[in-house]
Amino acid sequence: MKRKFTLAATVFAAVMSLSNAALAGANDYLFEPVKAELQKGSGVVVTVRLVYKPTGKPVSDAVIFSPRIDMSPEGMATMAAALTPVTGGEPGTYSFKTDLVMAGGWLLSLSAKVQGEAETVTGKITFKATN
Repeated sequence: MKRKFTLAATVFAAVMSLSNAALAGANDYLFEPVKAELQKGSGVVVTVRLVYKPTGKPVSDAVIFSPRIDMSPEGMATMAAALTPVTGGEPGTYSFKTDLVMAGGWLLSLSAKVQGEAETVTGKITFKATN
C-alpha cells in the first residue's frame, strides 16, 4: 500500500509541475533595470534583465523587439531617442546604446518572445538620467 501511495504522489507531483509550466504566461515574466540611474550623455548603455517570476531566474535567448525610449515620465513622450542593441553581457540581460540628452525620467518600452511561450512579454522600465 505504501509503495502505491509513493508512486501516486510522484506521478501527481510530476503532473502538477508540467501543468504549472503549461499555464505560464506573459505575466510570469518581468523586465527590471540592471541600473536604474544613469549618467546623461551620448552612447549611454541601458541594460534590463528579463526574469521568470516563479523562479527568479533570468531568461536568456528571448527575442527582443519594438524597443523605444522616451521622456514620457517627464510629460515629453515625443522626446524619443534611437536605440541600438548591444551584444554580450550576462545571461538574461539585454542592452541598448542610446543618447540620453536630458536629465530626468526616461521610459524604455519593449517586447519579447520567450521560447516556449505563446504570449508576447511586454515591459516598461523607468530610468533616471542625471547630470
